[in-house]
Amino acid sequence: MTSAEQPTRPPGKMFNVGLGVVLALGILFTAFMFMTSWGGASWMFGCAVSIVMTGLALLRERHKLLISLAGLVVTAVAIAVSLKVGDDLPQEPAPVTAFALAVLVGSALRTLPAGPAAAIALGGVVVTAVPWSDGLSGVTALATMAMIIALVLGPVLRGLDSRALATARTSQDSWANPPQP
Repeated sequence: MTSAEQPTRPPGKMFNVGLGVVLALGILFTAFMFMTSWGGASWMFGCAVSIVMTGLALLRERHKLLISLAGLVVTAVAIAVSLKVGDDLPQEPAPVTAFALAVLVGSALRTLPAGPAAAIALGGVVVTAVPWSDGLSGVTALATMAMIIALVLGPVLRGLDSRALATARTSQDSWANPPQP
């Protein structure tokens, strides 16, 4: 396989391994912080949601639209439950949940057709905006920053992907395979 025949997209497996490690460490850190600050079993709900969202983020290449929609639904339900229960549970989305949702939204913006990508982006904005009704907190600020980054990086990476496909090198553009006279 020459360099021209290799895919131009980033190495997905290593990115997913790194993403999985970061999200797993985030879940462990969040669980530890909830155990030491809230006590009891308050950490279980947020960690369960974070684990589901981590799985969805790692499976995002399978069925992009369905996985993104599932991530929006899981996050929306978690936010609704945390708002309904009130002070008995930590506020959702937890940092890992917000990061995983941002990965799903950014990936949808990068790879889905414009209509579904815009719908996922709008859903992400709505799901991120709802916790602001409960007041200002670090959790909502972090979730908002993650969503803003996803809303910027998704289209940027989409543009870079289309540019790379438009300027794909031929097999003679490689120094290892010089043009033949």
